[in-house]
Parts: sequence; C-alpha cells; structure tokens
Amino acid sequence: MNFLLILTILLAPASVYNGKQLIPDEMSTSIPPEPSASAPIELSAGSVSSGPFSGMEFVTIPSGTFMMGSPGSEDDRCKDEGPDHSVSISSFELMTTEVTQGIWEAVMGESAFIHHEMVRGAGDNYPMYNVSWNDCQEFIAKLNALDSSYMYRLPSESEWEYACRAGTTTRFYWGDSDSESTMNQYCWYSSNSNSSNHPVALKQANFWGLYDMSGNVWEWCEDTWPSDYSGTPTDGRALVFSGASSRITRGGSWNDSAKLCRSAYRNYCSDYEVSQFLNIGFRLARSVR
Repeated sequence: MNFLLILTILLAPASVYNGKQLIPDEMSTSIPPEPSASAPIELSAGSVSSGPFSGMEFVTIPSGTFMMGSPGSEDDRCKDEGPDHSVSISSFELMTTEVTQGIWEAVMGESAFIHHEMVRGAGDNYPMYNVSWNDCQEFIAKLNALDSSYMYRLPSESEWEYACRAGTTTRFYWGDSDSESTMNQYCWYSSNSNSSNHPVALKQANFWGLYDMSGNVWEWCEDTWPSDYSGTPTDGRALVFSGASSRITRGGSWNDSAKLCRSAYRNYCSDYEVSQFLNIGFRLARSVR
C-alpha cells in the first residue's frame, strides 16, 4: 500500500486515512456499460426492489465464487491486495447507489450537515459524507427499527469487491483502461470532479446495475483492517478484530487518481468511531429478516 498522505481532522485528532489526500471539513438515469470482453458470462444480478424511503433501490447480488484481490501482474497493484484468493459469496441485496443526503435526513430526522458548516456538494441526490463508521451504525440501527421486513448493514469487504467486479476480472469493472475518456464514462475522480462530490447515478453502472462503485465517495465496509489477505475469511463474512482501530473503505473518490479507483484497491481509516471526511460515504446491504 502506498501511504500518500496522512491527515488529522478536528473531529478526530488522531485519525489517519491511508491513500490519496483526504480533506477534512472545509469548504439522468444512466445505462449499463456495453458488453465487452470483460463482461460476466455466467452470473447476472436479480431484480431491483425498493427500500422504505424514496430513492432507495436494492439489487439482488447472485451467489457465486470469485478471485478477490489482484494478481501480481496488475498495473498499480499494491501489496495489501494479495494474496489473491477465492471467496464464495452468498446472495444478498445491495443498494444501487450510495446513501444520499435526502435518505439520511428522512431516516435521521435532521439536516445532513447539522454538524458541518462547509460542504463539497449538497442536495437530496448527493451522497451522504462527513460520516464516521459509527455514524453509519447509528443510521442503520434507526433504519432497522423502521423496517421490520429487512435487516440492513454495511457490506463486508469481500461482498463489496464481488459486487463491484460484477463478474469481471479486470482492473476496473469496465475493463483495464484508465484513459480520461474512459474514466469519464464511469467514474467521478480527481481529473473530472472539480474537487467536489456529485449526485449519485450520473455515470454508467456496472454490469449488475450498481452506480458509483468507483469514485465519487469512498464507502465504509464492516471489516476491520488487515494488512493483507492472509488468513481472511473465504465465505463472505466480515473480518472483525476486537479492539481494532481501523475500518476498511473501498472504491476511491472524487479526490483520487484513477489507480485508487481500481476494483481491488483497498484503504482504511483509523479512529473510525469519529473520523469524518468530505469524501467518505456508505452504501447499504440488506437481507430478509
């Protein structure tokens, strides 16, 4: 892993984020990609169903087995992306977009930025950000109390990567190209974001109908951070160490270069209980109760 910059923020003075620069508090419907050589040929996602609030949609992710991590030959590979290994995933539902500010306000009953005076993109269809891992858990607890039909949670890291890849084995879910013209079709990142978050689902989705799995905001996962995949679960469960100070985020963001938006790229945030950043949000998984 390339440790490019460490930042501290007032809300979490000891917090450390691994990866491209993070900034502390300051400041149309798309179509799936055209079939290509990297398109999945065996698995397809199930139907899309609505959540309890407007704007919440979930797609059924099929059961399957995939190679998690990156091979040694992958361009821009980091050591913590290995060893690449087989993981079996049971079917679950995943939100087609990040949790938006409008959904946050509907569930929490408060302004999305009650604790933050400066923002990088605001509106009902913008992703919710400036949220710690613990903030996400508070949101999930309230949502679970409101909806008796489903159990909501953060995805495990392996579930997240499996859904992101959507059956592909390339650097990105659209292929290997990180040219600006290609990235612009799928991803908000440092070269096209104008240093801001953007409304969800404006870029093309992956083959399973998931938007913004690369770029826009990093997404919290359930797992605590291991330095590599040695001894990690191979059945889709989250890896949780008692007393760990760091939780995993995936996907890259508007503030990151193309290589940090690869499907295999991993990051973590320390002091996850309180760490809040302008480019970290979250997406929900759920299952029938």
